[in-house]
Amino acid sequence: MLVPITTEYFSTPFTPPTTFPKRLPLTPATLSISFLISQMVAPVAAATTTTARPYSPLPSSLVPSCQGLRGNLGSTRTLQWPRKERQCTRKASFNKVTAQFELKPPPYPLNALEPHMSKNTFDFHWGKHHRAYVDNLNKQIVGTELEGMSLEDVIVTTYNKGNILPPFNNAAQIWNHDFFWESMKPGGGGKPSGELLELIERDFGSFDKFVGEFKTAAATQFGSGWAWLAYKTNTLDVGNAENPKPTEQDKKLVIVKSPNAVNPLVWDYYPLLTIDVWEHAYYLDFQNRRPDYISLFMEKLVSWDSVSSRLEAAKAQAAERELEKERKKEENNPSDSEDDELLVDSISDDSEAE
Repeated sequence: MLVPITTEYFSTPFTPPTTFPKRLPLTPATLSISFLISQMVAPVAAATTTTARPYSPLPSSLVPSCQGLRGNLGSTRTLQWPRKERQCTRKASFNKVTAQFELKPPPYPLNALEPHMSKNTFDFHWGKHHRAYVDNLNKQIVGTELEGMSLEDVIVTTYNKGNILPPFNNAAQIWNHDFFWESMKPGGGGKPSGELLELIERDFGSFDKFVGEFKTAAATQFGSGWAWLAYKTNTLDVGNAENPKPTEQDKKLVIVKSPNAVNPLVWDYYPLLTIDVWEHAYYLDFQNRRPDYISLFMEKLVSWDSVSSRLEAAKAQAAERELEKERKKEENNPSDSEDDELLVDSISDDSEAE
């Protein structure tokens, strides 16, 4: 703490000493530290003897307004600064953020996909990039109406029918990466079976044609983005349009690609498979050879078991949504027969009351 210096603290001029002690013989006694200090201090103290001034407290304007801070001036006095009440309207105190979303690990060890995808890639892709999306989103949603929402609801809400809000990119990238890790497995690749294979052959002509279209979509996505296999049901390609009446042609598998963080959830599609074509996904292992990375992904890494499970869940969810729409339609537009029954019941009840 700095105290302004004024002349009142030096009422008696300082006079330097004019005499010094004689040179002493160099002996162990005269070379001791305590002896040397006493010889240096004594003449100065004798030359600057003044009348002791009574202690006066520091002006209040000089006391720093630090909360909970203690100062110690000398061994006999301790100054205490009053503790201030902290004013804070945010839910998080200081710069600490209460995390809502956590970084999920891949469903296998980070080296499990080697030699096709290196642990070094996972260390950066999952350990750095994916982690940053989680940390940034948690900071963005603290104290907002988004706090407490599911990740899917945050994505749809912040997509805002194409007028994207700031938290969207981090939220969508968290979901995309979780989905991407679960789209792969050690010893993956090969060919699917069952209903998934039947739908692929129905909607693309053959499995080989599907693979070719998927590779093309991933390779031709300009810049950063994703390629997807999705299950499309009774929806349009415009996220804010009213859905048409369901037809069997609408219920099919489609391949789509999306820029940056956008995913099929915002189009009301059901994602089944994805590949990350951001450069950080493959550059450490493949440099600029994106097509090689895509081919290896399809041949050695895809978890068709996961894709089949997602298809089953998507069809069940789509069927449930259609039933819910039918129930709401019936509630809003009751049939004529129901109206007649309600009228008869009303008349009957009135006659009984009379």
